Amino acid sequence: MAATQTLSSSLAKPSLLPPNNNRFFSTSLHKPTLPSLSDTRKPLFLTSSSKNPISDIILSNKNHPQDEVVFINDDKPREECGVVGIYGDSEASRLCYLALHALQHRGQEGAGIVTVNNNVLQSITGVGLVSDVFNETKLDQLPGSLAIGHVRYSTAGQSMLKNVQPFVAGYRFGSVGVAHNGNLVNYRTLRAKLEEKGSIFNTTSDTEVVLHLIATSKHRPFILRIVDACEKLEGAYSIVFVTEDKLVAVRDPFGFRPLVMGRRSNGAVVFASETCALDLIEATYEREVFPGEVIVVDNNGIQSLCLMAHPQPKQCIFEHIYFALPNSVVFGRSVYESRRRFGEVLATESPVDCDVVIAVPDSGVVAALGYAAKAGVPFQQGLIRSHYVGRTFIEPSQKIRDFGVKLKLSPVRAVLEGKRVVVVDDSIVRGTTSSKIVRLLKEAGAKEVHMRIASPPIIGSCYYGVDTPSSEELISNRMSVEEIRDFIGSDSLAFLPINSLHSMLGNDSPNFCYACFSGKYPVEPRELKVKRVGDFVDDGLNGSLEQIDGGWVQANRNPPKEVNTATGL
Repeated sequence: MAATQTLSSSLAKPSLLPPNNNRFFSTSLHKPTLPSLSDTRKPLFLTSSSKNPISDIILSNKNHPQDEVVFINDDKPREECGVVGIYGDSEASRLCYLALHALQHRGQEGAGIVTVNNNVLQSITGVGLVSDVFNETKLDQLPGSLAIGHVRYSTAGQSMLKNVQPFVAGYRFGSVGVAHNGNLVNYRTLRAKLEEKGSIFNTTSDTEVVLHLIATSKHRPFILRIVDACEKLEGAYSIVFVTEDKLVAVRDPFGFRPLVMGRRSNGAVVFASETCALDLIEATYEREVFPGEVIVVDNNGIQSLCLMAHPQPKQCIFEHIYFALPNSVVFGRSVYESRRRFGEVLATESPVDCDVVIAVPDSGVVAALGYAAKAGVPFQQGLIRSHYVGRTFIEPSQKIRDFGVKLKLSPVRAVLEGKRVVVVDDSIVRGTTSSKIVRLLKEAGAKEVHMRIASPPIIGSCYYGVDTPSSEELISNRMSVEEIRDFIGSDSLAFLPINSLHSMLGNDSPNFCYACFSGKYPVEPRELKVKRVGDFVDDGLNGSLEQIDGGWVQANRNPPKEVNTATGL
């Protein structure tokens, strides 16, 4: 077996990199004071799993079989996951734990951490929230100054332990851990080619494909294996890797999903999906990982390589609309300021006489504040969100109308009664939740309910790491604005016009992906079906991919319909 240390000595020979390596990124070496990982023992990896139940699932009472378990659904697109990487801090696992807690909104169904100690990769993963999976005892089992972590959301499956990242694998030159955010549009093709060559898969995760590509690559050293593997990937990926002595961060050439870099006062280097994770662990934000960039951190310092340059990034606009926390800076922009401006634009372009502005919490709050300030109308809390309700709940045998929404959202009659109400939400997907919210507000005494949506109408599925329904299920793909208004029962309805969104983003507008609003995809799927976000195979369930239902989205094969710049349709 080649010694691990030989990899860093020949790192990134210019002749082996893509010819345009220096067009965007200059190779720069820094020498932070970082702990040495020089142990030369044979690499190993250890894993541990936490079979915690999903904390927010309440099982039906066996003594009352007539009770019905209701699945609570926000009817929102969902991000798949968040990733963290830390190099050079003796408390790497604890810092990773805290950073994952800050990214909990990006995935609540599983969490994991991998650390490196004496050239051994140690892993603990579990199902549930970060606080469910980890405690003081488990963090004590993860010593070392090098760590990566992951929180995940999956589209299906109740027993998902084997799908929880980070994944750790051993191959002939050592061990590697990986955590991935995104979705590959050529997953089926890559997997089929690998299986033809003898690869055996245990999950339906894109991440497992990446590991196999690294293991089968003929390139040397390890960093060039990563470059070789990633050049075969199509779609969205922000990935952190860990080996016995290196932390590596990679972002796809289009930069679909966010990934930022920061540094703690002791010189430790941190990568995370959002800056809110840096804030919690007192790391200073330095910059984004550029689209198409590979950053290597080891005992030699920090080195930047170009995976494959792309002149036009296509960053996900939904990070600013819904996914990211308002206190994060994503793609170089404040999420809070973006959402406030969305609300101001709505108030300017879709005004209506009203007495009060409220939000659908939590994602609609900042846009509602912007709307209220611009309209000169008071903002009040007309809906209170319960943060203690999970994905399922037991409904009594005597049915309660709109039970799922009422569990999560409670109207404030003192704010609503007799009032003309503007309610601001971030998006409408299927329209089912919006109709229940409108009914809830009117039952609480609202005289009029005017819906204002801080995004254009969603007409297309996302293939790049956002779990959206098929196009046939998207209400804006089937109905006009007036038909949707009638369906949800509001007195008026307006979306953020797509041309106004472009104008607000200014010179950065071409750098964002609007496929869910336009049906025009930067990376067109070549396959008839694209794997949905996440993993849809439960533990203990095996079979060919074609026999597994619920995990595929039909690829876009029809030309996109024209978008009206005034209405967003």
